[in-house]
Amino acid sequence: MAAPLVTVHNLSMDFDGTRVLKNINFEIAEGEVVGIIGRSGAGKTVLMHLMRGVEQPPTRGKVIYHVAVCGGCDFLDVRSAAGKPCPHCGGALVPMDIDLWGGTDESLHRRLMVRTAIMFQRTFALYGNDRVIENVLHALDDIDFPEERKISRAADLIDQVKLSHRMMHIARDLSGGEKQRVVLSRQLAKEPFLLFADEPTGTLDPNTARLVHDMLKTSATANNMSMVVTSHFSQVIEDVVTRAILLIDGQIAKIGAPKAVIDEFMRGHEDTEKFGVCELGDKVVVARDLVKRYISVDRGVVRAVNGVTFEVYTREIFGIIGKSGAGKTTLSGIISGIIEPTSGEINILIGETWVDMTKPGIDQRGRAKEYIGLLHQEYDLFPHRTVLDNLTDAIGLEFPKELAMRKAIVTLRMAGFSEEKSTEILDRMPAQLSEGEHHRVALAQVLIREPRIVILDEPTGTMDPITKIDVKHSIMHAREEMEETFILVSHDMEFVRDICDRLALMRGGKIVQIGKTAEVLASLTEEERQVMSKPAV
Repeated sequence: MAAPLVTVHNLSMDFDGTRVLKNINFEIAEGEVVGIIGRSGAGKTVLMHLMRGVEQPPTRGKVIYHVAVCGGCDFLDVRSAAGKPCPHCGGALVPMDIDLWGGTDESLHRRLMVRTAIMFQRTFALYGNDRVIENVLHALDDIDFPEERKISRAADLIDQVKLSHRMMHIARDLSGGEKQRVVLSRQLAKEPFLLFADEPTGTLDPNTARLVHDMLKTSATANNMSMVVTSHFSQVIEDVVTRAILLIDGQIAKIGAPKAVIDEFMRGHEDTEKFGVCELGDKVVVARDLVKRYISVDRGVVRAVNGVTFEVYTREIFGIIGKSGAGKTTLSGIISGIIEPTSGEINILIGETWVDMTKPGIDQRGRAKEYIGLLHQEYDLFPHRTVLDNLTDAIGLEFPKELAMRKAIVTLRMAGFSEEKSTEILDRMPAQLSEGEHHRVALAQVLIREPRIVILDEPTGTMDPITKIDVKHSIMHAREEMEETFILVSHDMEFVRDICDRLALMRGGKIVQIGKTAEVLASLTEEERQVMSKPAV
């Protein structure tokens, strides 16, 4: 059995009088990869931040690191290195327990932080205008790595995450998965003995996520590095970790083998609610020969949308699917009125009038946009306003307080919250929400405006499987109760299979097939299945 590296003892955390972590106890061994799984809001990110030593201290409890400290320089290593010579100065490494939040000497706290690293969710933390190798060199500068070995070390780190073919690329031009691997190489540059990865692949497509999972697992093994991975996706836990912890409402519900913990996580949350066949209404969107061209310095004329024709019906849930770069998001931007097509026509029925979305003005596109809700994958909330404010006056809906709260609670329930949770979060700031809660409030912010058409761009990208069921139900209920029409852009084939009436499959800016969901999914190429299929829970 490997020596313990971290002991978490009776850890509790309160926010505004609410206990979000409750008497957490566990250990992490040297070289062990531990996964923390739970629904959005279970306390995963709070626990990780307390273990890393960022933000504010716990309400009570301890996080103790069992390390070996050099008395001659600032180097600090794992406990099993005690008695060995320091690799930096040759001094003796002496065993020491460091209580991270217990008034530890500031110098020791800083030295400990240097030997740990963290990858945050939904932020790539890169120098966007610099090349990949320059980003890694910056990380080596931060730890005063020897100048004469810096270039070689940076190249080794880039090779370790299998990005040597992107070494000279500008960081902002990389894909999401490539950016995440550059982040990993920057963190590995610190030579941490413990890496925290907070929802590391929540916003990536399934194929790219698997690749990043492999990189994380390989890096932990190659560097004899402990790792803590939080996720609400079971596939991350299955792919990466050796032991798992299930958090439910801030408490540890189970610790053990990943499969056993995942089974417990999903217990009692089968999707058993049934919905009847919805009778669709008349046409509400009609597009003919839509084209959108861009001029790119590198690629010349880019036909993001190239001669697209389709129709959407009232109360329909219409899906647009395809690989990255197929033109899905551009097409959704045209439908919503954000992007003006180069040519073609698109008309939307508002009341009893067809509105030409290619024509500007308050009587044309401006009129229709008032009735189209868009939830983009890069959603955000007003950070200094409460959830209630975000849902009402922050978007121009001014109600008396009592009516505002009632409307907000109803809408939050449509977005997947329970009535109790809806009431509980009204006075919270966005920073106090989990990532999944953030997403659902953003969806509620769209629904509260009572749009006739709702466009959802990758609506399940950061959601745990149980929350996805809630959101599926909220969409179905909104369709039944409010006669909403939904246009869904997604690479989550499991979700579109369960919810969409019809699908449009895009390749290279064109719609190559429109039809019943099952028929279109059956015609996907093997490559499309690999890239777009969510792993089974």
